[in-house]
Amino acid sequence: MASSKEYLEFVLDQLSLVEGITARAMMGEYLLYCNEKLFGGIYDDRFLVKPTKSALEKMPEARRELPYDGAKEMLLVEEVDDREFLKELVNSMLSDLE
Repeated sequence: MASSKEYLEFVLDQLSLVEGITARAMMGEYLLYCNEKLFGGIYDDRFLVKPTKSALEKMPEARRELPYDGAKEMLLVEEVDDREFLKELVNSMLSDLE
């Protein structure tokens, strides 16, 4: 199942406090970048991020999910309604993505 454009737009709006966010369509899903660093994506209308050290510290109880068959596990972001949390999460992940 592909992700909807509406869910992508919702997540991008929730990430509006973070500078440098862009999205790229990829086979029915969307990859999310911050300052050209890939940090996560929208897969089957789920917002998933890479399991970086900072992401694990911010979301220690996050469910690990596969974005697609054969992929590495990612963390499900359930706090999508909390813009401040999302800003802190993404900004903290940037140094992990060198």
